[in-house]
Amino acid sequence: MNFQVKFRILAAAALLAAACGGPKADAPVPAGAAAAGTTTNAAGAAPKTLTIAVIPKGTTHEFWKSIHAGAVQAGREMGVDVLWKGPQKEDDRAQQITVVEDVISRGVDGIVLAPLDDRALVRPVQDAGREKIPVVIMDSGLQGKDYLSFVATDNYQGGILAARRMGELLQGKGRIFRIRYQAGSASTTDRENGFLETLTKEFPAIKVLIQDQYAGATTETAYQLAENLLGRFPDVDGVFCPNESSTFGTLRALQEARLAGKVKFVGFDSSPKLVQALRDGHLHGIVLQNPVKMGYLGVLQIVKAIRGEKIPERIDTGVTLATLENMDTPEIKALLSPDLSILEK
Repeated sequence: MNFQVKFRILAAAALLAAACGGPKADAPVPAGAAAAGTTTNAAGAAPKTLTIAVIPKGTTHEFWKSIHAGAVQAGREMGVDVLWKGPQKEDDRAQQITVVEDVISRGVDGIVLAPLDDRALVRPVQDAGREKIPVVIMDSGLQGKDYLSFVATDNYQGGILAARRMGELLQGKGRIFRIRYQAGSASTTDRENGFLETLTKEFPAIKVLIQDQYAGATTETAYQLAENLLGRFPDVDGVFCPNESSTFGTLRALQEARLAGKVKFVGFDSSPKLVQALRDGHLHGIVLQNPVKMGYLGVLQIVKAIRGEKIPERIDTGVTLATLENMDTPEIKALLSPDLSILEK
């Protein structure tokens, strides 16, 4: 029996107990007791506002700020408190585990988690289940079945879009780097695999010079790797990067080597500097997720589950490709430069 089934059984039992032990049918219902983001502690008691912990992989990248904005928007609409807390750097597995343990000990009502590592976070999520705290996973996959729903991009499809863009840019031939992010990150691994497998199948004349070098979690480590690779292969024709920090670090290295615009470059995720690079012709394609939607739906699904509603096990939040030609269309512009003003209110 998986965690979702267990959670529904427990929710049904709780509702039955409330029905048997609560006020009679003709008794007045406390005002606000049926509000979307509240639960009633006892007959006649003031309703309890739900607290949902949203735990990202990191807190510095523009991507996570967009996730935060979506989570806050959903929290306000549903009338729940959103506790936003995560590690600063995206390679700090120990810190993310500590955050999960902390919110469990605080007794939050639900957790929305973007796991840094698809194995290392399995046990903390199991711990949440033992404490009857439901979990929704977002952005990056997690092994096991101890969560209710997975809200994320189809990352493999994102890799396919990037490979086809690279093949188009190089007209089916050339030499490229596939720069990876970091081991254990399920989302970027899917992107990297989608890219390499599609490129190999559809563009066999493109040679992948580098395919298993990791950029690491920061812009600086990505810059150092790209600088080293460009020093070894200054005549490379193209580069693919699978996330925001690796894309920006590589952009810096290309610019400093005076190769920006000459080397065909396809990246992942958006930030103001990457948008400008796209406009300047230094970046030739950005695969875009919808992080605002991801954060929004993560909170929405966990609140629905707590209320006893059935939620889907998998929600695809969409993926698309931005280029110089389409970047000013309303749909792409909204993804390139999402509105984050809700975080200032």
